Amino acid sequence: MQTGPPPERPTQDPPTAPAPPREAPAAPPAAPGATPHPPDVPAPPARPAPSRLDLRVSKRILWIGAAVYPLANIARVYTFVLQPRRKEAVLRFLRYTAGTLTVGFIAMLPSLPARVLDNSGEQTSQHSSMAGYVTFVWIAAVLAEIFFLIDMLSVVFAAPHHVLAVETSGTSTALVTSKDPRYLDQIVGQISYAIDHPDTEFKVLVESLTVSPKNYYFGDNVNMYGGSGNVGIGA
Repeated sequence: MQTGPPPERPTQDPPTAPAPPREAPAAPPAAPGATPHPPDVPAPPARPAPSRLDLRVSKRILWIGAAVYPLANIARVYTFVLQPRRKEAVLRFLRYTAGTLTVGFIAMLPSLPARVLDNSGEQTSQHSSMAGYVTFVWIAAVLAEIFFLIDMLSVVFAAPHHVLAVETSGTSTALVTSKDPRYLDQIVGQISYAIDHPDTEFKVLVESLTVSPKNYYFGDNVNMYGGSGNVGIGA
C-alpha cells in the first residue's frame, strides 16, 4: 500500500458537454374537415394566356406595343365586330374546285390517244406511262381540294372578334381586341380625350390580334362616286 500526499485538484473544471438541441414541438394534428393551406407556387394556367401588349398615350404619341402613332395623324378611332368572310370563303372554294377540275381534265388530254389504243386491244409501254401520269394528276387534284377545303373551313368556323381600330391619315391601321367590348369603348373615349387635351397621358392593357384581311370584313365599305374604283371606309 502506497502512502503520500493526495492528488492536487485541477485549477479549472473540465468543460461540460453541450446540451442536446431542443426539438421543435410537433405541429398539432389538423382538425378533421379543415382544408390545408394552398402552396406558395401558383398552379399553371389551364390554357396559355392571350398575348397582351400596352396601349398608352404619352407626349402626344400613341404607343400600341412597339408601334408609334402620332395623335395629330389619327383620322378615326372606333370599335366594331370583325366578322369572318364566310360567304366569300365558300364561293372561293367552289371557284378553286372548278378551276382544279378544269386543269385536271386539260392535263389528261395527252392520255386520250393511249386510252384509244387500250380500247382497241393494243397494249403499249406508252399506255402504262400515261396511266401513271393520270394517277399523278388526280392525286395532285385531290391534295389541292383538301387544302382548299381546310382553308374554307378555317374561315367558316372562325369566331368574330370585338376590336378597336385606329386609322391614320395614311394607309396604316392598328387593330387590338379585348373580351369586353365596353372596355374597348372606354379606350376610344380616352384616346379621343387625349387628342383634344395635349397633356393627357394614360396606359392600359389590350390583346394583340393577327388576322388575314382576305378572311375578315374590315369595317363598312361604301362606294365613292366621282371616280373609278374608289372604295372608302364608312362609319
